[in-house]
Amino acid sequence: MKVLSVISILLDYPHAELLDARAELEAIVTGSELDAAHQALVLQFIAERFAMDTMDWQAEYDGLFERGRSLSLLLFEHVHGESRDRGQAMVNLLDQYHQAGLDISAKELPDYIPLYLEFMSTQGSENGRYGLEEVAPILALLACRLEKHQSNYANLLHALLSLSKVDVDLKDLREQIVDEQPDNTPKELDKVWEEEMVSFMDNAQTGCNSSNKPSETQRRDQHIPLNTELLQPKSNSQRL
Repeated sequence: MKVLSVISILLDYPHAELLDARAELEAIVTGSELDAAHQALVLQFIAERFAMDTMDWQAEYDGLFERGRSLSLLLFEHVHGESRDRGQAMVNLLDQYHQAGLDISAKELPDYIPLYLEFMSTQGSENGRYGLEEVAPILALLACRLEKHQSNYANLLHALLSLSKVDVDLKDLREQIVDEQPDNTPKELDKVWEEEMVSFMDNAQTGCNSSNKPSETQRRDQHIPLNTELLQPKSNSQRL
């Protein structure tokens, strides 16, 4: 699905060079598997973002995705938090990439959503949809949180959910996060740093806890355990 590559680019950090590709991106969207309503959402996002000053776009991107955890574009941040299981999940996903012949830079984290989408865009429509299905709960969570921030990045997440064909109860999810407080303020960022220091010192003395549940010192407001096939190793006979 080439449209996954487009959404991957749009979810990645915005660069001025991206503006030159507008016509090509729009053409792929209008010829994609997306239904008319979700094509319109992605095209609206492109129109609004490409009309912005690039530096303003970059600053807003940093504020949304580079601070705090609730809107992290790292898949396993929303599944494992800082637990040791996160590392094994990374290894499992990286192994899937290698089996498909994809080598990524050592500086790239395999669960970075734009990278994951770019990979899925090369795997054919069926596997692309299957890959989205696996992470649909995370995409839905991000979509609802972006709605709460009144960000049009939610358009992209809703388009991905549409392609996944997973029926997610967004109304229920919106109710679950209605009382969430922003975690990207200086006060909250300092709190996270302090908690991680405490957790680090505890782990140094007692060893890592392999449970998927948050530890006593780990934040719980953004930790939502999810059941996804990405958490388990896949045999060569399975898709992806």
